[in-house]
Amino acid sequence: MSTVLKLQNVSKAFGAVKVSDELSYELQSGEALGVIGPNGAGKTSMFNLITGALSPDAGSIWFNGVDVTGMSAAMRCRSGIARSFQIPQPFGAMTVFENALVAATHGAGLSKSQANEQCLVALEQTGLLAKANLLAGNLTLLERKRLELTRALCAKPKLLLLDEIAGGLTEKECHALVDTIKDIRSTGISIIWIEHIVHALLAVVDRLVVIDFGRKIAEGEPKAIMDSQQVKEIYMGIEVDG
Repeated sequence: MSTVLKLQNVSKAFGAVKVSDELSYELQSGEALGVIGPNGAGKTSMFNLITGALSPDAGSIWFNGVDVTGMSAAMRCRSGIARSFQIPQPFGAMTVFENALVAATHGAGLSKSQANEQCLVALEQTGLLAKANLLAGNLTLLERKRLELTRALCAKPKLLLLDEIAGGLTEKECHALVDTIKDIRSTGISIIWIEHIVHALLAVVDRLVVIDFGRKIAEGEPKAIMDSQQVKEIYMGIEVDG
């Protein structure tokens, strides 16, 4: 099993606020890693560092054995790193298919025929193929979440970063989304998933990393992590289904 992603002592601060504090971990090929922590812990900032939206003050980020620390966000996307965003922001006046096509052509740099094919594959994977000709602005929340997934998949990722994609969904919708993510994972894509809905996360991931104030405070097998006193204290007041 090869290492897909490696963070080595990655640090980033905005003034006195550290959003990443010597953060280190590895992700293996085909693995699904869950990331938890309280609001403001630096989880989304970590994704911004991995994708190149932020540059670290110190440390390095390696993707498939290549140091990408100085690589642009666009180059990282084309090399195989794609993400969804916590709040879906589709192009509302464009169709679902057109939204996907933007990701396939600009994110992955595919030709027209390749992009069309990739869009159809991604829409099938996310259950949106029947909605392809609808305006994205008319989609339900679950469908907008699925479109976020679709756009990320259209970039042909080797690494998929999911940022609280289950947030705001009903229990039934959450289970449906988990099934979709499991299907995506079965194709061999490596996944890092930030999520507050812990039971959804535990249905998919192999390992958990816990972040607080930008620092990794725990890492390991999901049940053991959720049973630890330190994690329970961090999550005081947050309902955890184990």
